[in-house]
Amino acid sequence: MYELFPVADPLPWPYTGILWPIATTLAAYLVFVLKLGPMWMAIREPFKLRGVLKVYNISQIAFNTMLLIGMIHMVFWHKIYDFSCMRILPFDHEMKDSERIISYLYYINKIFDLLDTVFFVLRKSFKQVTNLHLIHHVYMAGAAYFFQRLYGYGGHFAWMEILNTLTHVVMYTYYYLASQNPNVKQSIWWKQYVTIIQMVQFILMFGHSLWTFLQPDCDVPLPMMMVVMVMSGLMFVMFGNFYRTTYLKKKNT
Repeated sequence: MYELFPVADPLPWPYTGILWPIATTLAAYLVFVLKLGPMWMAIREPFKLRGVLKVYNISQIAFNTMLLIGMIHMVFWHKIYDFSCMRILPFDHEMKDSERIISYLYYINKIFDLLDTVFFVLRKSFKQVTNLHLIHHVYMAGAAYFFQRLYGYGGHFAWMEILNTLTHVVMYTYYYLASQNPNVKQSIWWKQYVTIIQMVQFILMFGHSLWTFLQPDCDVPLPMMMVVMVMSGLMFVMFGNFYRTTYLKKKNT
């Protein structure tokens, strides 16, 4: 298995290297949110979790803001990448450790994001546990693991990380406000724009990968570009359908 899936940049950190930790986590996540959680909650009242959600959402806002600032500092201040061909830094580059740490923390945050669905189940908000939600969370955590293992940390995915962390700062700000007061949730006029921001990020991800693909002398691995284009296209379609059914049809009705 190590010959088939080599470790491009071995690090002695949790959830790197061997497959079983991330595979077990994702399997346990799906079993709980699809089967065990709903069965356990069937005879219970929904948990309020107001204090837990307050801490969780503030933590997510702070964590994503920290990652966003760090990545912007590297990409736009130090300009460690050529935007048209964002190659992973060589091992002897002076900012290699920064690239590793920020990309690794982004990956760990994708695992941390799985708690979103756990809270939905505990609050018996089952309508939010959609195929879109599950595919998005499993893909983000799984893809982050495989591409860091196969190709290393940073590089072409840095642009995706910038867009995604920016989106998550906005999204978790909305979640925080909505979780603290149900009346506020109904009065937040920019709720639907969170979904629009999600769709815009997928357009920018797709466009950047396509632009990189068209560069004649760029040696960014083709699978990295193809996966980003395919999944960002799929996510755009799914989020677009969600926006249409949630906001446009409701408005027409």
